[in-house]
Amino acid sequence: MARAVDTVSLTVRQGETLAVVGESGCGKTVLALSVLGLIPDPPGRVIAGQALYRGRDLVAMSEAELQSVRGNHIAMIFQEPMTSLNPVFRVGEQIAEGFRLHKKATRAEAADRAIEMLRLVGIPNPGERSQSYPFELSGGMRQRVMIAMALVNDPDLLFADEPTTALDVTIQAQILDLMRELQQRRGSGILLITHDLGVVAETAQRVVVMYAGQVAEQAPVAELFASPQHPYTQGLLASVPRLGVRRTLAPIPGMVPGIFNLPSGCRFWPRCPRAFARCTACPPLFQLGPGHTARCWLHEGSPLAEPAICESNSSGADT
Repeated sequence: MARAVDTVSLTVRQGETLAVVGESGCGKTVLALSVLGLIPDPPGRVIAGQALYRGRDLVAMSEAELQSVRGNHIAMIFQEPMTSLNPVFRVGEQIAEGFRLHKKATRAEAADRAIEMLRLVGIPNPGERSQSYPFELSGGMRQRVMIAMALVNDPDLLFADEPTTALDVTIQAQILDLMRELQQRRGSGILLITHDLGVVAETAQRVVVMYAGQVAEQAPVAELFASPQHPYTQGLLASVPRLGVRRTLAPIPGMVPGIFNLPSGCRFWPRCPRAFARCTACPPLFQLGPGHTARCWLHEGSPLAEPAICESNSSGADT
């Protein structure tokens, strides 16, 4: 058994954007899918833990109960819209389906709602475009259709999994502006999954840095960019080019370990330039300030750090 997500604890507040960042393979998408009960079983399953939404534990819900929440109160913009949209159904039908299911609307009402949502996400000629198939739309338009599907029922919480991946920078900016505008209009919370730190700086209020299935650091965005406290976060920021700054980029050596081959102790130590003997033991999360934690032995005994946050290893998703 291997844990793809292990002892991760986070909170998304109403009206805020919480970004989850890290390299591919760090467990970001598995985290979101676990909360929504979308991990295929087998081979994966949630073995312990809670995912609380307004006091209700999503992990403990039956499939029927989850279906009443998914797409209605909590929605997800999936990565790769071309593989998430059904190629044999018109996009208007796919948007309308969730509205019809959850709101008990007629076909005519759902069709009107689909056109309204296409207009809301900025697609021109929404009535005509609602009759299009996914392959007839550009990448940016397909991404907007995915957003329309996710928002059709005015959810309280939105999971956005790499919503701007593979889009050109102009379309990326439009998509981010659209999500921000819709969030302000509805007061929804957003869990933004991304590896783009520029997007994080522009859109999020708080950020969680994940590595090998665990939280490495969590902090308000401005504080994390100004003073990263985990060597992995420092490495991520050092590998990002900055406008107007001439410097040699410093990539993090090595690769994220596979979940079946995790190192003992700190999971980052084989790649860490500051590793020392203590790193062979698993570090807890150290509280470094209001809302700022880091999983690194370098902070043990630091005047910044309060007593370590004790964690149980009994929660997680395995595959």
